[in-house]
Amino acid sequence: MKRPARLLLCTDMDRTIIPNGSQPELLSVRKQFAKFCSLSQLCLVYVTGRHLRLMEEAIEEYNLPEPDYAITDVGTKIYHRHECKWQENLAWQTMIAGAWKGKSHGQLQEALNCVTELILQEPDRQNDFKLSYYLPLAVDEKRILHGVQQRLKELNVQASLIWSIDEAKNMGLLDILPGNATKLHGIEFLQQQLGYQPDEIIFAGDSGNDIPVLTSSIRSILVANARQEIQAQAIEGARKNGNAASLYLAVNTESGVDGNYAAGVLQGIIHFFPEMNEKLEKM
Repeated sequence: MKRPARLLLCTDMDRTIIPNGSQPELLSVRKQFAKFCSLSQLCLVYVTGRHLRLMEEAIEEYNLPEPDYAITDVGTKIYHRHECKWQENLAWQTMIAGAWKGKSHGQLQEALNCVTELILQEPDRQNDFKLSYYLPLAVDEKRILHGVQQRLKELNVQASLIWSIDEAKNMGLLDILPGNATKLHGIEFLQQQLGYQPDEIIFAGDSGNDIPVLTSSIRSILVANARQEIQAQAIEGARKNGNAASLYLAVNTESGVDGNYAAGVLQGIIHFFPEMNEKLEKM
């Protein structure tokens, strides 16, 4: 496989390049990751559930490289960094608005008030096209999600229900998004806008809200510190979709933690583009 003339590296943040999970991180790997991201052929995109301010806080706290683009709020916002300022992609907002058929955030929330197990997340975790709840892990989430989907259908709303787990809070997370506004849709929109070919894109992730990308035809990396449940979902989903060859599972080898977090991302990049190993070894 030849080295791409350019590379669109799209990566989740928390527990993917940010070592805020329970597993250890390989020493100095974030510095190597930052150097790799400085290559002229590489365009860096953070694809995160965080909103823009929280993303910026994480960049500063963990000494992460500044991205060129950001797909935030689980895919409902897209930004471009130009002259050190963030510019929102309003065309994306216009595109995803249609899926909610003119229904407001408040109308959707009101329709779901009868689902008593749902706990509304904080105001800064909401936006016009992202309705987010906590859900205790003890409940039957499949039953709850089915009920939520049925109520949204009654409103004629096309929605994506994204289920994931906040390990730190030991709580389930439910993000209700327009049907065309997942992380996968955001990456595909950016790919089209920037003119990247399929073999010029890599994604890395670790959690439930990354599953749509991990099981797609986009070359994807699942870091080794991901929960076994996510590994099983990614493997099965990629197989069912005919995309098994596009999914790489990072592994911990001799050093013990070189598949975790950013080390796993770099490991996956070498898997898909072995020629880049020489560059990484010099960093």
